[in-house]
Amino acid sequence: MPDLAIIIPSVLNGLTTGALYALVALGLTLIYGVLHIINFAHGALLMVGLYAVYFLNATLGIDPYVALLIVPPLMFALGYALQRGIIGKASHGRDENILLVTLGLSIVIENLSLFVFKSDTRAIDTPYSFEVVEILGAFLPLPKVIAFAGALITATLLWLLMARTDLGKAIRALAKERKGAKLVGINTEHVFAMSFGLGIGCLGVAACLLLPSYYVNPQVGHGFVLIAFTIVVLGGMGSFVGALIGGLIIGVVEALGGLFLGESLGQIGIFLIFILVLIFRPTGLLGHKV
Repeated sequence: MPDLAIIIPSVLNGLTTGALYALVALGLTLIYGVLHIINFAHGALLMVGLYAVYFLNATLGIDPYVALLIVPPLMFALGYALQRGIIGKASHGRDENILLVTLGLSIVIENLSLFVFKSDTRAIDTPYSFEVVEILGAFLPLPKVIAFAGALITATLLWLLMARTDLGKAIRALAKERKGAKLVGINTEHVFAMSFGLGIGCLGVAACLLLPSYYVNPQVGHGFVLIAFTIVVLGGMGSFVGALIGGLIIGVVEALGGLFLGESLGQIGIFLIFILVLIFRPTGLLGHKV
């Protein structure tokens, strides 16, 4: 039985990893949890963000954290354009069509990436990539500690946007009653596109905070999107705080699972939690019935 000297560092590492998962899940929470759009292209679009950060660094020498000023706005614009130009028009307002359109987008984006970039795995080297911070006797990678703080800040900003701004009120109104939102004059197509853009913009933030300690290849999004869906269900549909808490829980479960069961079996606990939540609390930790 591992002692506390091993368990505490494992839990802390799990929290930092969970923060990275939560960053990816925040955008999915907005798109899936609030607007009820199942975005199967989420992982592929995360990969696009990671490649953007990689090439900004490789070609222009732009630090990933400086790229926070560039990549998230570009990803927001991409998300807005995809919703207005492809998803919204091709779906004809039907949710099942949206599912198929986003699945098709995912396939197209990943195969284009394979064609252009091949299957090579790429990473960047920064002066702080291998720096560590000592917390409670555990040595944690500095990029993951920064990502933990970034997840907290991003979740807070999203919550403030949803709670305090006219756009946030319009998004919540549209999520609860589409026809009613139209009747009171809300431009539903614009609000849908803004919401989708914000969700994809969150992936841009996640990409900037991920790459100093991670890598990119055309299939990199697969592992994240399954865990992100689990976090959305665990935290509760549309809850940014729930997504953050859910991500941290999943990170700790994965870390402790790897400690006790071995790295190859460490993710069993994640999907066990997913099944149990669906059975016993389908609304999630902070979700509510709709």
